[in-house]
Amino acid sequence: MAAAEKREQLFHFTNLPGKKCLSLENSATTDLLMKWSMKDTIQVQYYSYDKLFQSYQKDDFALDFLTDSQVMSTLSVISSRGSWGGLGFKAAKVEVDPVPCTITSMTIFDRLQEEGIVRESGSIMKCFDEFYEDFQISDELRKMLLMEDSDNYEMYSDEERDELLLRIFKHLCLGGAVCQYEDDIKPYLDTTKALYKELISVQKDASTQDLRVTSLVYRVKAWDKDDHQFYPSEDDHEQTFAYLIVDPLKRHVTVFYHRWGRGIFG
Repeated sequence: MAAAEKREQLFHFTNLPGKKCLSLENSATTDLLMKWSMKDTIQVQYYSYDKLFQSYQKDDFALDFLTDSQVMSTLSVISSRGSWGGLGFKAAKVEVDPVPCTITSMTIFDRLQEEGIVRESGSIMKCFDEFYEDFQISDELRKMLLMEDSDNYEMYSDEERDELLLRIFKHLCLGGAVCQYEDDIKPYLDTTKALYKELISVQKDASTQDLRVTSLVYRVKAWDKDDHQFYPSEDDHEQTFAYLIVDPLKRHVTVFYHRWGRGIFG
């Protein structure tokens, strides 16, 4: 965790308003996000930055980002009242957790069928209704994602669950506050694949010809000078998140943001 005592800003940022996350804006996806209660609570924004970034600088990078004048005036968040607006606070302290991002294939989801969570047809196996925190669990998919005592929880290791690809999949499957869940796995997989592909950068390894991810990913929280947590929101929740996805080659940073329970249905 880094605190902004008296320090010189290392990185400066420029908003890229012309760059859009097309996978979130096509009509098929917007219909799904509306169904999942995420359409008005999820956002992707893009910025460039001015200096070479290395992973050991992650705390300074995030602190500079959340105190930068252009970021302060352009970064959008959802307020406690449920409306979109500016950041509102300058970060005095940040917590920056690295998120593994190494997967370049969707084959990891083949296990869903192999373990009987999804039928060959793609339909998701149902179960008796249970409740876990804010979530109603009516199928084996959500049970596997949320409940550690589920028979299928260990089909993915903790290291695999920490990967950005599986995080995106889980976020989409759990949805927002009044989510209408899918009966078939395909919409979740298709949306996860399109969003992941657009959020990350890859490069072909010259020696093996295999693709490898070049993006560096961090989950970020921030507090103001009065030790009030304000980013990504005042309260922690499974479905409230802000990821900074850094492309060190292009010197771009992507902000992938969602807040639980606030928006048109919040």
